[in-house]
Order: sequence, then C-alpha cells, then structure tokens
Amino acid sequence: MVSDLILTYLLPATAFAIGACIGSFLNVVIYRVPNGLSVNEPKRSFCPNCKTQIPMYLNIPLVTWLMLRGKCKWCEQPIAFRYFMVELITGICFLAIWNQSIGTDLGMGGAIALWVLAALLISATFIDIDHFIIPNSITVGGMVVGIVASFAIPALHAQEIWWKGGLAGIAGAAIGYGLLWLVVLMGKMMFGKIKFEFEEPTDFEISQPGGEETEIIIQLGEDKLEWNDVFFREWDKLVMGATELYINEEKREFDTFAVLGDGFLVDEKKIALEDVKKVSGKTKSAVVPREAMGYGDVKFIAMIGAFMGWQSVIFTIFAASILGAIIGLLQKLVAKEEWARPLPFGPYLALGAFIWLFTGPALWHWYISSLRG
Repeated sequence: MVSDLILTYLLPATAFAIGACIGSFLNVVIYRVPNGLSVNEPKRSFCPNCKTQIPMYLNIPLVTWLMLRGKCKWCEQPIAFRYFMVELITGICFLAIWNQSIGTDLGMGGAIALWVLAALLISATFIDIDHFIIPNSITVGGMVVGIVASFAIPALHAQEIWWKGGLAGIAGAAIGYGLLWLVVLMGKMMFGKIKFEFEEPTDFEISQPGGEETEIIIQLGEDKLEWNDVFFREWDKLVMGATELYINEEKREFDTFAVLGDGFLVDEKKIALEDVKKVSGKTKSAVVPREAMGYGDVKFIAMIGAFMGWQSVIFTIFAASILGAIIGLLQKLVAKEEWARPLPFGPYLALGAFIWLFTGPALWHWYISSLRG
C-alpha cells in the first residue's frame, strides 16, 4: 500500500519539484549566459531591476512569484511572468519524462539523461528568442553530454549494447549537423540577400564607434547592421549603389563600391579593413548578404541527434519547418510584422524535439507502416 502511494504520488511529485528547481536555475542561465555573466557569481539570484540579491526563503520556485504577485519585494517593480513560466514548463517536462521512462528500458538513468536534454532545449529556446543566438555551451556542450549518455545508456537509442548506443548517438549528431548544414547552404543560395532601395541618396556609415574591440556597425539610413551578422562567409559581399564616398574623412572619386568581410572594393581595388577607420557617404541602394538560418541552429540539431538519434533529427527538422512556417505566417499577417524581420528557428527545433520525445517514435512507426502499405 505504502509502496503504491510512493510510486503513484510521491515520486512523480518529486520529479515535478526537481524540474521546478532546475527551471529556477535555467532562468539564471537564460538571463546571464548571453549577457556574458557568470552563473556562479553572484551565487544568489537577484532582481533584474534593482539588483538586490534574493534570499533563499524568497527564492522558492513557483511559490515565491505567486506569493509576491510577480513583483520584487524591495523595488516593487514587476518580475516577468516568464520566470514563473520557465519553472512551470520545466517541472511539467520533468514529470512527463519521469512517467514515460520509469518502468521501461530507460529507467532512472534514461530519465535523468532526458531531463538534461529538456533543460538544454528550454534554456536554448528562451535565449534564442531574446538574442537570436544559441550559445556553444548549450549546443556543443550538450552534444558531448548526449554522446556520453548514449554510451552509458544505450536504451536512449533502443539499443542494449553500450557501443551500439554510442554509435547511434554519434550518428545522430553527425546526420543532424550535416543535414541542417545543407539546408543552411540551400537557404543561403535562395534567400541569402536583402535589398535596400531609397528614393533619394541616403546617408550610410561604416564605423567602429567604441574602439578596436567593439563590433563594427553598418548604418544604412535608419537601419543598423552588425558586421558579423552581415559577413558570415568569406565570399559575402555588400554591394552599394553609392553616389558619394568618404574613406577616413577623405572624399574619393569612384565608379563602383562594395564591402567585403576583410576590406573594401573601390573600382575593384581592395583596401584592407585595418587601414580604414571610417567609411561614409550617400547611397541609393544596398544589397546586403544575410544568412537564412544561424549556424547555432546547426549545432543545436546535432545536440538533439546526439541524445535521440537520426530519426529524431529528420522528424524535428520536418516538424520545426512546418511549425515555423505556420507561426511565422501568422506573425506576419496577424501581428503585421515586417517580412524582412528575422525569426529565431531554435524554438521551433526545440518544440519539434519535444514532440518527438513524447510522441515521435509512435508517429515514426505509424509513418513507416503506412509506407509499407
């Protein structure tokens, strides 16, 4: 009787509580990592508004946010609902993974491995939404953890022998990386440019306002672009229909002008980037190279494949593409967002991975059975 109560209520409740606590830590990761802050210093969480460190008795997952009605105890400024939501989502995911794993070949070890995967997916989702990046500490670090877990727990890939599980993890990472890299290349060829056209000659400027270690900024009228976002590959070129050109405040006579990742082309003569402090002038048009998808997404799907295998990679990319197309279209039509505005793909990959985690194998077997007749 007691053992039944423990299995039915106590252990699942513990899994949810662990998830909520991990969700509290993920909020720290989501806030600090992309801002270059340590997740260990300061050790305590702090209010994002007044920076007051939060004592342990006011840092109880889910409960504290509700008790304080979503406000800081000291400055009484609102604390975003996202903090509560991340804790709740993580707790629900941990509970669902526990219920799915215990009593199967995955067991406790498999549940813990999938908990790690869920934590990585959730943190990557919210970082990508805010900053359009997925840090290497999540993607590359997670991929290594996924491969190690595949060797240690071959049941993650429906295998019984350790080395077969490990090979399945490596294959999942490699196929995920290669497949999405091909998608990135195809997207670059099809959608790899964005064109600006101005009715009248418009001011442009390329400068490094904060010193040598600061990101170079490209200003086209009211639009501001960061150098590394424009020049991702060696062959990327920004072509301008410039009408006036000043290099280091000196006016230049020219016929054609273009910008490369390592310099400038004036009438096909190259000027090294390090020899130029500032470029300015007026232009009537600009063709700017852009990436259809971030490189972080490629490493992200490799991480997912390392944990769940090559089948999950195919399903996740397919599901993410459909979800991204539907939600992106709704954002453009309903929310009236600009068509040129970039949309993060990481959250859709994470959502596709979660669908696979909980229902994917059944869908996969149904699909294969349908093909067989």
